[in-house]
Amino acid sequence: MEPVLLLPLAAFIALAAASLIILRRAGRLIASSREIQGFRATVRDLDQRIGISLDGAAQRIDAVRRQQLPAEGLGDTVAATADAIKRYTDEARALKGPPEAEAIARDIVSDLDRAKRAIDMVEHGATILESVRRGGRELEAQTSIKRGYLNLIHAREAIARHAARAEALDASRSSRRSWQSLAPELTDVPDDASNHTM
Repeated sequence: MEPVLLLPLAAFIALAAASLIILRRAGRLIASSREIQGFRATVRDLDQRIGISLDGAAQRIDAVRRQQLPAEGLGDTVAATADAIKRYTDEARALKGPPEAEAIARDIVSDLDRAKRAIDMVEHGATILESVRRGGRELEAQTSIKRGYLNLIHAREAIARHAARAEALDASRSSRRSWQSLAPELTDVPDDASNHTM
């Protein structure tokens, strides 16, 4: 075979290999983008449902705390909220996403555990309040309900912040490392021309 024919063939093979590399990396970027979009949508939905449950419970607990409602009616609210928190925790543990989303999922689980402890504290206070209406135990009950209420509010706010972090995830940042080897940043190339005098 003549060398004149080998040169275009070699160029074609090199171009085909480069195109294959670029297409594979573009495919990874698209897959990462889809994964992040799915994670965002799941976290957004979970956050909305958590908000409805915890905000509703917090309003009812606050009414008991302010003595606008009797403590006897709080048992159903506490039981329903504890059950909802357990379901949400299971969902948060099952969240799938890119590596940078794992920390968000762990933080959501952690704050759901915090919300569960807050509900347990409210339940403890409500139980005491139902059984004893006078003396030092009433103060203990009120303190327990107040602390549980505040911890529930703080857990809800933290979960909302984690959902905002999920919305801020950027697919291009997670895939940037795979593209850098193909096209390094221009700022990484030393500029020797500026050191030369004419």
